[in-house]
Amino acid sequence: MDRELTLMVVHAHPDDECLSTGGILARYTEEGVRTVLVTCTNGEQGDGDGGVKPGEDGHDDAAVAARRLAELRESVAHLGVDHLELLGYRDSGMDGWAGNGHPDAFANVPVEEAAGRLAALIERYRPQVVVTYDETGGGGYGHPDHVQTHRITVAAVESTGIPDKFYYTAMPRSAMKQMFELMRDSGMDVGDFEVPDDFGTPDERVTTVVDVAPYTERKLKALRAHESQGENIFLLRMPEETQQRAFSHEAFERVLSKVRTPTHEEDLFTGLRH
Repeated sequence: MDRELTLMVVHAHPDDECLSTGGILARYTEEGVRTVLVTCTNGEQGDGDGGVKPGEDGHDDAAVAARRLAELRESVAHLGVDHLELLGYRDSGMDGWAGNGHPDAFANVPVEEAAGRLAALIERYRPQVVVTYDETGGGGYGHPDHVQTHRITVAAVESTGIPDKFYYTAMPRSAMKQMFELMRDSGMDVGDFEVPDDFGTPDERVTTVVDVAPYTERKLKALRAHESQGENIFLLRMPEETQQRAFSHEAFERVLSKVRTPTHEEDLFTGLRH
């Protein structure tokens, strides 16, 4: 019997689901595809009440995690995700933060241990399509938890052999430069920042661009749900027209396909639909 069409997206923190995959989660749910979001950490290294940073007086890891998980559930409701799975690991913080050294930090968990837990979810849901970050943590981001998420997802996909297609999220370099030009042209203060030539995903690695324009408002609502981290989400400060253009498409790099697919596609489920 044919498997139910299923998309599994694997992210590191609460709020990561919105920008690069919020559109596909909303779109495919509406199309009747079962959607599964796996979030690896609880986000303890986010901002606390009043913008208190990790390591500062008054930062309560447990309270931050509880709030961020509540925000995640609200975000998921806006996107219509069918199943939210929490691995529950401790947020490692940005590269170089003191949190990197915590023995329970996600980045310090043996890959085989965390991959085994993710593999169990893949075996339960049997997704045809799995999406996560590339080896740099997403277009060169380099966050330890994003890199660890990449590692465990690759290991779980390989060990189970279940997914038919496997993708990395992509930030095309040309699109990133265009976005910053739009921001500058709209009057946003971006200082003298220029997009580095090596920022984002090389255009030639991008295989798939999905039109999610009808779902930009849902993405924005999901992003706004993460209110406690609003100071860090500069895209929310963009003019509405710029937001609409920036959020209207989501790009990916296809790294595995067991079915015949064109070099460039507009649907993650190309070759899988009857």
